[in-house]
Amino acid sequence: MLIGNVGQEPTVRYLSNGTCVASVRLATTDRAYTTRDGVQIPEHSEWHSLIFWDKQAETVEKYVHKGDKLFIEGKIQTRSYDDRQGMRRTVVEILVNNMEMLTPKATPQGAQSYQGAQGAQGYPSAQSAQSAQSAQSAHSSQSAQGSQNSPAGMPVQPSNINPADNDAPF
Repeated sequence: MLIGNVGQEPTVRYLSNGTCVASVRLATTDRAYTTRDGVQIPEHSEWHSLIFWDKQAETVEKYVHKGDKLFIEGKIQTRSYDDRQGMRRTVVEILVNNMEMLTPKATPQGAQSYQGAQGAQGYPSAQSAQSAQSAQSAHSSQSAQGSQNSPAGMPVQPSNINPADNDAPF
């Protein structure tokens, strides 16, 4: 399992049989800290090569961009090859079998967003826009009564908190 930021636009190619393959460079960072005895340890980033196949690769092609935060699960694969100069090279890659996009989806300018109509990261959930509107108006009337949940049972984001200010990965 890794959580990190995409370092460059994904590279996507289609094999002759039509199979889609995407590769992504992901940076994971250990934050700087100071030990108990006062030694300062600097921030350190590691770069990982991720490989996606088939439908996941098509999803990466459409939705993943440089700077996006991803949660991935996969297995480590090591392979070797000879480069153009005849040197033996070894590559460590992660074959991704599960991915969650953690970067909130951008809201079009001027559009209002209701968190109950979207998944936790801003991607559409099963709830329809019509249900979201009725939930939002119901939330307005419930706010005066002090309720902390929407009619759909989802927690309501307090209006004075900006979700973009939260730097937690989940």
